[in-house]
Amino acid sequence: MSRNVRAMACSPEAVFEVLADGWLYPSWVVGASRMRDVDAAWPSTGSELHHSVGAWPVLIDDDTVSVEWAPPHRAVMRAKGWPIGEARVTIEVRPHGDGCLVRMSEDAVEGPAELIPRFLIEPVLYFRNRETLHRLAYLAEGREQNRER
Repeated sequence: MSRNVRAMACSPEAVFEVLADGWLYPSWVVGASRMRDVDAAWPSTGSELHHSVGAWPVLIDDDTVSVEWAPPHRAVMRAKGWPIGEARVTIEVRPHGDGCLVRMSEDAVEGPAELIPRFLIEPVLYFRNRETLHRLAYLAEGREQNRER
């Protein structure tokens, strides 16, 4: 399982505002390249984001399903990325000083990615998810700064 933690200069609510806007998904998730549709019920449990992974001309249409939505503390998603497989992604947020700490965990749960030895996949996931949290911080912190102006 890959785990990353990032301190953000915003409230947990600002992080969850970004997570709740499904159309922003490719803005913060490394690898997601475009949105095709967002269920009207997003982010309620069972709702889906319909996105594409990759870069033109090699794009794969896939989905991410909301498994648990408990703002402003926890969100769990099942991200599909076939033919690689599926991953369970957990985002946990807690207040920390004037901002918050965001912890992101990712674990392969189905498909060929489960067969890749952890010592090979962990560094790749670590660096990808570090950038994912970096992008999420830009959006959440920027959203909160704009609200304060």
